[in-house]
Amino acid sequence: MGLNQAPPAYKLSDQFCDPSGMNLAFGGAGVSQSSKNALTLAAQINAFKKLVNDGIISKEQFHRSVALVAISGNDYMSGAGFKDTFLSSFDDIDTYIGNVTSEIVKNVEQLQKLGLRKVLVNNLHPIGCAPLHTKSNNNTACDLLENYGASLHNNNLQQLMGKKNNAHILDLYTAFTNIVNHASGEGSDQSKEFKRKLTPCCNRIHPTGYCGQRNASGQALYTLCENPDKFFYWDEVHPTHAGWEAVMKALEQPLKGFLDREYIH
Repeated sequence: MGLNQAPPAYKLSDQFCDPSGMNLAFGGAGVSQSSKNALTLAAQINAFKKLVNDGIISKEQFHRSVALVAISGNDYMSGAGFKDTFLSSFDDIDTYIGNVTSEIVKNVEQLQKLGLRKVLVNNLHPIGCAPLHTKSNNNTACDLLENYGASLHNNNLQQLMGKKNNAHILDLYTAFTNIVNHASGEGSDQSKEFKRKLTPCCNRIHPTGYCGQRNASGQALYTLCENPDKFFYWDEVHPTHAGWEAVMKALEQPLKGFLDREYIH
């Protein structure tokens, strides 16, 4: 998008708005309280409203601004509500997904009512292709059931968003799938860049550990691959830098087309 840096975190700049923008996101957040340490999407929107009401962000800035609403699956990966749902019926699953997507769209509308002229919303990537779900088959194939759930979410989101003016869905599902689903090496140029598409570059040593963890003596409790640019996934969930670059190549043209489009009153 032409920026030299990512917008700084809200907690580091809550008394002013950096020229590059502001990041109110919390790792692990969803529309529901999926983590006690992460603000829900609605709470993040409320924090943004307060910055506007306090004059830290001016409504004049909205005319040249774009917001990204990034909900990436935490509502489906943790939380008692989700676990209870999947132990019941398919109707309950549909209802749960409907509640998540409806809440996303409701918050998009809140941003638009504030005066933001351009809003981006990402759909879900193919969750079943993340190493977290492929390690059970030695990272050889995606989990089709997990991907089916992501497709249900995305279809529901698409229907609810409809042809909403001045909003655009970033199609992460297609961008990811076109890269990682070509296990034979055939397909797009982006797919051919990666020798390891379902295997993580960083592996934790202990089941409850994490990449980057060290013990009291400073010894690494994880292992790293030698060539991360050839791996699509960095850890069990997140792409590598090279992985995100490949995804953004696929998203770039439709994104630019949306940003260049005239604001529809």
